[in-house]
Amino acid sequence: MIKIYHNPRCRKSREGLEFLENAGVPHEVVRYLDEVPSKEELKTIIGYLGISPGELVRKNEAIWKENYKGKSLSDEDIVEAMVQNPKLIERPIIIKDNKAVIGRPADKISILLS
Repeated sequence: MIKIYHNPRCRKSREGLEFLENAGVPHEVVRYLDEVPSKEELKTIIGYLGISPGELVRKNEAIWKENYKGKSLSDEDIVEAMVQNPKLIERPIIIKDNKAVIGRPADKISILLS
């Protein structure tokens, strides 16, 4: 089953969800602002994505600029920042088995469907 970490207020996230729906793919929607992933979940997702924690951060968010930008942060610090402020997590994240993509643009999701 495919899982999408989704923020309904985000246009790109809505496009990702629409992509899955139009493809007729069964999926589970996780509204991650309401169901915040734990540290361990987030680390697993980052591993599936094959990126560093910093690459999953929305660096244009005011929370990031005001509290974290320019500071020397470890990967653990960055993961903790995303758990404490889930708005910082890039979206949408689509997971299938042990692989994941950030669905920006939405057609990147097709990588997981083949």
